[in-house]
Amino acid sequence: MRDTPLSNCERDFLLKAIGEKKRLDGRQTYDYRNIKIKFGTDYGCCFVDLGKTRVMAQVSCELVAPKDNRPNEGIMFFNIELSPMASPAFELGRQSELTVKLNRQLERCLRNSKCIDTESLCVVSGEKVWQIRVDVHMLNHDGNLMDAASIAAITALCHFRRPDIGIQGDEVTVYSPEERDPIPLSIYHMPICVSFSFFQEGTYLLVDPCEREERVMDGLLMIAMNKHREICSIQSSGGIMLLREQVLRCSKIASVKVSEITELITKALENDKKVRKEGGRCGFAESMPRERITALKMDETPVEMTDVTERASDIVQKVKAPPATVPSPVLPAPGMGQVGEGLQNAWGLEDEEDEEEEQEDVATMEEKRYKKGGTGDVVVISDSEEEEVVILNPETKDS
Repeated sequence: MRDTPLSNCERDFLLKAIGEKKRLDGRQTYDYRNIKIKFGTDYGCCFVDLGKTRVMAQVSCELVAPKDNRPNEGIMFFNIELSPMASPAFELGRQSELTVKLNRQLERCLRNSKCIDTESLCVVSGEKVWQIRVDVHMLNHDGNLMDAASIAAITALCHFRRPDIGIQGDEVTVYSPEERDPIPLSIYHMPICVSFSFFQEGTYLLVDPCEREERVMDGLLMIAMNKHREICSIQSSGGIMLLREQVLRCSKIASVKVSEITELITKALENDKKVRKEGGRCGFAESMPRERITALKMDETPVEMTDVTERASDIVQKVKAPPATVPSPVLPAPGMGQVGEGLQNAWGLEDEEDEEEEQEDVATMEEKRYKKGGTGDVVVISDSEEEEVVILNPETKDS
């Protein structure tokens, strides 16, 4: 199933709005959408919401044999999956060009930047090392998947804890979390991607483009940087020629955005650590009572409740007392009724009177027939050939 194409009217509208420095969601040119970071019940599970774009990252580990050229270093593996649940344009079981592009960019951002100490993942030199696997799943696509994926991946790596091990001779023992506390990964810095979209041959620049803005853009520039203002990777796509001043300007904007996002990640990790230490509910269990896992979730609206009692008493005093007598129901026309508090139900009054009259007529007819047939003879009421109704009168003393 392919995605719905963008009409020419929508394209012209978007380009005209961008030319007037306006965006569909009301943001400014260099504004990011709201970023929300949540953690799952297990270590290494992270959910990131970038506006309506939603990404889940899960980190796992296992003991494997090291590579021949690097026997003392662990292995980092990244995998991005674009599910049809995120967008109808994604196909299940097939690696698209976008999937390969996102995978390569994430590897350049995290693995090639040496943000993780891979030598600390070595267990036995040349025999066993830890392989850290990062699976990134796209849950909803509303643009700028790369930024959301990088934030989710680095946050999940910081949140992850690998099992502790013990070595006795040639035997390697892996301890469970109940036996020994898991050990966090050694992370030097946190590289984060910041995406810039260019329109009308580089005339206009936007940060964090949404899905509709990505459709009409001419080029994209992705800069991976840490809070120390060190560029880890940079990639340009779309075939647009950028000037040196434009790249420097984007790098300055990226340094500010990366500092803000890094601070947000640090606070989220601290809050989760505090909740787990206190033994509070977290992850899936924490979202159950608040109904945040439902599809129709809504943000809570704050309501002022300080002077409710005073306002309620004022309203009660101002209300007029109800009348002592209740007016009788008014029937504007035959067959109409009026129902209300203190009023009599007048619906069907005409029909009830008609039914009573019919019952009285039937009773009168039966009495007359009974008097005529008092000799004990059989009285036939109906002459129908299909069904005959016969009434047998009781015998009298004379007979």
